Amino acid sequence: MAGRQRVLALREQERERDRVREREAERPRRPRSRLVAINARIRDNFDPLEVYNDSAVIQRYRLPRELIRQLLGTISEDLRRATRRNFALTPQVPLLAALRFYDTGSFLQVVGDGQGLSKASVCRSVQAVTYSLLRLVPQHVHFPTRDEMRATQEDFFRSFRIPQVAGAVDGTLVPILTPHVDAHVFICRKGYAAVNCQVVCDHQGIILDVVARWPGSTHDSFVFRESSIGRLPTASRGEWRLLGDSGYPLRPHLFTPVNNPGDVHDEAYNEAHRLARCIVERTIGRWKLRFRCLHQSSGGLQFSPAKSCAVICVTAMLHNIAAKAGVALLEPEENEDDDDEEDRCEDGLPLNYAAGFHARRRVIETFF
Repeated sequence: MAGRQRVLALREQERERDRVREREAERPRRPRSRLVAINARIRDNFDPLEVYNDSAVIQRYRLPRELIRQLLGTISEDLRRATRRNFALTPQVPLLAALRFYDTGSFLQVVGDGQGLSKASVCRSVQAVTYSLLRLVPQHVHFPTRDEMRATQEDFFRSFRIPQVAGAVDGTLVPILTPHVDAHVFICRKGYAAVNCQVVCDHQGIILDVVARWPGSTHDSFVFRESSIGRLPTASRGEWRLLGDSGYPLRPHLFTPVNNPGDVHDEAYNEAHRLARCIVERTIGRWKLRFRCLHQSSGGLQFSPAKSCAVICVTAMLHNIAAKAGVALLEPEENEDDDDEEDRCEDGLPLNYAAGFHARRRVIETFF
């Protein structure tokens, strides 16, 4: 009896499977979009690096074709598809799509229209290229060696008469998509969601250090104090210092302007300090002008905070590559003045402040 029931149950399951197959066969299937084949034809017959001249390549991708091909050779294995099925993308296509997005910061659909890609493909390409390039950032964004630092210190002293300066530090706000979790923390003083980035650069406008991890409401002094440079012990800093605005704490290794100048020495020092610190403001301006995805005029980065921070670090690396190669900006340069509000730093470390005050005082006395 049990065996007969088992046979009947198996037959009923078989009839149910047959009914499911019949319904699937009768269901109208959506035809494959012709746009897939059209985009594949565009990609197969249009190579921007071969069609555009040198100026057009730099204008669209911010790097000359030689440097683009070098980056392609470095990350091609990360971007290569296992097969060529379903019109798989070659490694060059996502790299150019990501560079184009970094350049314009436009909508993903608009970027894809010029590359023969769909919106989803551009999104995946930007993510894949960003995280592939992220592992190369330490090679191009790092603090200089002792010899390189000596050249920077000599240039700062020759130009501004402030000794032992290895670079200038400043913070900038990069707009991002308002996150769903802890959104209020990311709202900056300008009223939009942003990431507060700390940038250190040398006399040539090369970014030596970038910290992109803190929400827009975080104060510049806190970002510096929690950064790798700010947490270095005094003995390991050596004979170098940075220049920052009054939003940073005064330290022997971080000089800020005199808030209430009392004599001509203080005024001369403040003027030299202002001119020297303009280097980091111009560097941030060039960085955001070269990669408009970071600028508020493009709407900012419509990504999550983690992905936005990755894009910020990658564009800083690409800026250094372009600057070292002497790639000129085709647009007029501008200073990054929209974030230049020097909030006063509330310093709770009087001993460090006193040491910084005396060190700065000895330098000020050399001005006349």
